Amino acid sequence: MNATLNAVTQRIQERSSKLRGDYLSRIAQLQGRQRGFERMGCANVAHAVAALPANDKLRIVAEKAPHLGVVTAYNDMLSAHQPYESYPALIRAEAHRLGATVQVAGGVPAMCDGVTQGLPGMELSLFSRDTIAMSTAVALTHDVFDAALLLGICDKIVPGLLIGALHFGHLPCVFVPAGPMSSGISNSEKAKVRELYAQGKVGRDELLKSESAAYHGAGTCTFYGTANSNQMLLEAMGLHVPGSAFVHPHDDLRTALTREAVGAALQISGRVPGQAAKPIGHVVDERCIVNAMVALLATGGSTNHLIHWVAVARSAGILINWTDFSDLSAVVPLLARVYPNGSADVNQFQAAGGPGFVIRELLDAGLMHEDVLSVAGTSLRPYTFVPQRVGQGGEVVREALPAASGDESVVRGAAAPFSATGGLKLLDGNLGRAVIKVSAVPEDRHTVEAPCRVFTTQEAMLAAFKAGELERDVIVVVRFQGPHANGMPELHKLTPPLAVLQGKGFKVALVTDGRMSGASGKVPAAIHVSPEALAGGPLARLRDGDVVRVCANTGSLVALVDAAEWAARSVATLDPAEADVNAHGLGRDLFAGLRRNVLSAEEGACTWL
Repeated sequence: MNATLNAVTQRIQERSSKLRGDYLSRIAQLQGRQRGFERMGCANVAHAVAALPANDKLRIVAEKAPHLGVVTAYNDMLSAHQPYESYPALIRAEAHRLGATVQVAGGVPAMCDGVTQGLPGMELSLFSRDTIAMSTAVALTHDVFDAALLLGICDKIVPGLLIGALHFGHLPCVFVPAGPMSSGISNSEKAKVRELYAQGKVGRDELLKSESAAYHGAGTCTFYGTANSNQMLLEAMGLHVPGSAFVHPHDDLRTALTREAVGAALQISGRVPGQAAKPIGHVVDERCIVNAMVALLATGGSTNHLIHWVAVARSAGILINWTDFSDLSAVVPLLARVYPNGSADVNQFQAAGGPGFVIRELLDAGLMHEDVLSVAGTSLRPYTFVPQRVGQGGEVVREALPAASGDESVVRGAAAPFSATGGLKLLDGNLGRAVIKVSAVPEDRHTVEAPCRVFTTQEAMLAAFKAGELERDVIVVVRFQGPHANGMPELHKLTPPLAVLQGKGFKVALVTDGRMSGASGKVPAAIHVSPEALAGGPLARLRDGDVVRVCANTGSLVALVDAAEWAARSVATLDPAEADVNAHGLGRDLFAGLRRNVLSAEEGACTWL
């Protein structure tokens, strides 16, 4: 095993010892109870099964058959989640075939960040994660299930479901994906049209035509943003049936994999003779979390997960931080180039070897923990075999991947990676701590030093761009975008104008206490700056014209201002009128308590602690 991997894992275990021990003790207490239907009063049981068919009532009450709960994030707003409409019937039929029963325990809200980008709804996006976690808890609180199937894919939905499930750590759980949409126009072509639109060279009609060709059917968006990073991480954590992340929703193999997930849930439920229960709180241990971190770094995944997986780990009694990510990034090679880190989409990634290839290479290089629990066994090795087809009996047939990549422009072995280090870096300095995604940034842009221009809204920055005020080397600072200020929205609208400026030869970078899209790419962006400006963080000391250095090579984020002057400066405050706009309208009033209580980005932006 790699020495750094072991050292980081050990320090996480030591740091988490008390919290993790308390968590496992609570799981043990809950596991020792009678089964739900035997534990409950008769009126409770009658309510629980009232709407079920008579045969299911008989199975549950008299035959004491295994009973599965389904928590679904189905809605028609998300292309990725639309296929879930038919899943409850499929799951129910398969469970009946296997002698079990099923109930949909509840649904969770699921918003599409693609719909809300740049709009007021995006200010609810980060907090929707914890809302989903709470909704998952409400669903599972019926407390009659032997295991649960969790149906979710996209940005905040998977972290929310996982956080909620881990607060029911005694319950065995299997995540059930639905797969990516088929490939549309290339991501590079889509990005080019966006840049042309930002320059006023094409109109809205042409932009809409391009976007509609990219996002055109059922399934996950095909770039490697937060949603598809979620799927990669769930494979690395052993929470899917192996290889199920990137199979198209309408493929017969997808149906077979969903049926297999039902069988897997039963196998780990503790209700099958000779098979021990595998509670999700035992599966997700410190080694499992480190495997997820490594998978993220090795594939240049979404920066959002430096927030979400801190919260996920905390839900399992495990404490991780950005230094852990940074130390792992120094030894984990970059093995994948999927847009925005390359030209390929996730369908091409899957065809070239996909998660199975990456996990195999990392395991063989000693950069993942192999001896971990998963829904498929007691090792991560099954996740290196790829589902290829449906057998004559309806079973999924898996095969070992070839030794070589199917396309070395998309995925490579650990012996010849795209980069010797991971795709994410930690920045630190007198402006605070931040993260930067470097996997798509040209090497000559890893260091940018220039005078800054300070904004408090995306709209103000866009207006300055359109007025030609940014036609120079510039560090664009957008502050008062943190969790306390306005819910930490993704600042996706900034990407096209910054890309235009960079394309003109200017040295540009973004510094913000907000988030970028999970698809943030070629423009260097120091994001999630903590502490945030509204909490008195150093970003609030910056003034227009201050020279700022963003350096991914040295891991520094500094304002080149005399130390005495810097210390003497007053801290800027958010204009009350702007704060009022972010506090009201379109549901934002309801999230005021979350904005007040939320922890920092590096602490996972948790609202429940």
